[in-house]
Amino acid sequence: MSEKFAKQWGGKESDVPLTTRLKESVRPPGPLKPRLNFAIRRLELQIQRLDKATDRFTDRDKSIFTRIVEAYSKHDMTRANVFANELAEIRKMEKMIMHARLALEQIVLRLRTVSELGDVVTTLAPAVGVLRTVKSGMASIFPEAEKELGQIGTMLSGIILDAGQSTGLTLNFETVNEDSQKILNEAASVAEQKIKDKFPELPAGMPQIGEKALPQSQSQSQNQ
Repeated sequence: MSEKFAKQWGGKESDVPLTTRLKESVRPPGPLKPRLNFAIRRLELQIQRLDKATDRFTDRDKSIFTRIVEAYSKHDMTRANVFANELAEIRKMEKMIMHARLALEQIVLRLRTVSELGDVVTTLAPAVGVLRTVKSGMASIFPEAEKELGQIGTMLSGIILDAGQSTGLTLNFETVNEDSQKILNEAASVAEQKIKDKFPELPAGMPQIGEKALPQSQSQSQNQ
């Protein structure tokens, strides 16, 4: 390892003029290890926020599921279908949140494996790709998370750039994209299974989740 990289990895930041700090705020130079640890802490905070959001959606899921059962027991199929559609939307968002949470968890695990002897560039680059995808998915659900993940992605990109300049390593973008997609696919698969395991399906004969509500005349004819 070069002396330059060793200093960048764990060295102490020296005092710099205010104007320089302002310019560097977009991509702070500084030692790489403290910057990486800071990114990990910010990611862990986002994971905690997603966990809280999941709890809220879970409570909402249970409430609407109960309403579907009640409507069906009263032979109100139109209302039961409306609630089933609402539950479908909630579970769609729950799966998106769970997918994002699992992907971020995988990123944190990877970032924790980075050491001064590790391959910083090839480890962080796929993480940035995953963050970019997760960020866009959060846009319609949690705008605050979208902004925070964008900032973390920018921070990691800065670390990659500095590490690349210090070590002379270059990126194989095809491999990076494959690694990013692999993380996302694994997270999606696990999220799908967790949703199936966590939430009950409606019993046979009841309006299935996601079905469109039947016209009132058809609902009545089916109940006769």
